[in-house]
Amino acid sequence: MAASRIPLRRMRTLLSSVFGFDSLRPGQRAVIESVLAGRHTLAVMPTGAGKSLCYQLPALLLPGMTVVVSPLIALMRDQHDKLVALGLASAQVNSAVSAGESREAHARIGDRDTEFLFTTPEQLARPELRDKLARADVDLFVIDEAHCLSQWGHDFRPDYLSVAEVVRSLGTPTVLALTATAPPAVVEDVVRRLALKDMAVITTGAHRENLDLAVRHVDGDTGKQRALIEVLRQQRGSGIIYAATIRHVHEIVELLRGEGLPATHYHGRLAARDRHANQDRFMAGEVPIMVATNAFGMGIDKADIRYVVHYDLPASLDAYYQEAGRAGRDGEPATCLLLFQRVDRRLQAFFMAGRYPSAAELDALLTVLPGPEDPPVPLAALCEVLPGVAASKVRVLLTMLKEQRIATERRGVGFRRRAGADTARAAGIIEAYEARAQADRAKLEAMIVYAQTALCRWKLLLESLGEAMDRPECGHCDNCRGTAARAVGAAV
Repeated sequence: MAASRIPLRRMRTLLSSVFGFDSLRPGQRAVIESVLAGRHTLAVMPTGAGKSLCYQLPALLLPGMTVVVSPLIALMRDQHDKLVALGLASAQVNSAVSAGESREAHARIGDRDTEFLFTTPEQLARPELRDKLARADVDLFVIDEAHCLSQWGHDFRPDYLSVAEVVRSLGTPTVLALTATAPPAVVEDVVRRLALKDMAVITTGAHRENLDLAVRHVDGDTGKQRALIEVLRQQRGSGIIYAATIRHVHEIVELLRGEGLPATHYHGRLAARDRHANQDRFMAGEVPIMVATNAFGMGIDKADIRYVVHYDLPASLDAYYQEAGRAGRDGEPATCLLLFQRVDRRLQAFFMAGRYPSAAELDALLTVLPGPEDPPVPLAALCEVLPGVAASKVRVLLTMLKEQRIATERRGVGFRRRAGADTARAAGIIEAYEARAQADRAKLEAMIVYAQTALCRWKLLLESLGEAMDRPECGHCDNCRGTAARAVGAAV
């Protein structure tokens, strides 16, 4: 249904009566109009810009069901609950819901009264859910955190690679891909992987005037801990401290509690019950400080975070922007601080060393992959016979082998070699990953330049995201404030 055929009065009525807003922001309007015109759209909108409304409002104006794919169960639950509270029919299918709720959600797929279905990429891989959706009237397919599609991105998730195939199996409904951060290479990769005709890319601008950027240079772990305590004693309200390792998370929490600063923690190895409990306490304001790895935060809907401190160096500026941008979603002033010592570079370099599949791992997979005349082997079974290779790497390699037409997948059964496949083409897969590893090293060096520069930090950050600042200084980073102070001192 084209936007021009939808009465503006109806749109305004729904915006006010359902969502409680008097008007749309400029960025929201452009995205919503693109979606209602039936155009596939990738929207790059900063945290707090109102991405959810960009699919929720069109969903109510379109006749069919809207499917929302997200990697974040906590965010999915939050958005589902808010829509239900607004009186809208929503269902969710993920690993955290009960068996009964899952059966009820499956039964509601295709029901014309159900406006929204929230699910994860992992659930979309299940044939029963795909078959249900194929029989439903899906007219809008939303990919949240779309940068997870890109192997050039900092949050790449192998399970996202099957999303494009699901879209095609549903007859290619209008697709809206949403992300808060995507440098040009990531945008290009997302568009390429989705392979949708004439996809619009709408970027509303990453600059956020309310965020104050700063870097504090420290000397050694003791100096860093001392600086962290000093900074936290000056802060008010809720904040997040990001650390690169689980060990650092536990050390920081112990340090803060020893100093009488109430803190909780979050990382991927915590039991799910503990993760949810700690997150709920932080979100409710019961504990003001969350210490976490980057497993925490993507899509977290807490508007009043007043500061984000990076205890360890992030791997790239786009990762830093994504994490620091969780501060100040309410538009009020917030602080984004990096504690920096150059030796921190070694930790990220160590992580990078094992990030991508190697030639030996590819060769091992090709050795165990059944031939074209053999029965397909499930992913789990392939992982079992490759004990030294991470399951995530096996999934990525299989996807790449499918793209190179070396492997084929029989949905719900498994993988095998394609008849007549040229395995020599597999060498290009490793070459591509070597290029990505080199790009990752360049991103890490750019992060170090940001930490050490005397220039405007916002200018450097925006340039890394493919944007330009319309003035030489932002006025709200430590370097620009220093320049202004020196200018005043010189005048005096």
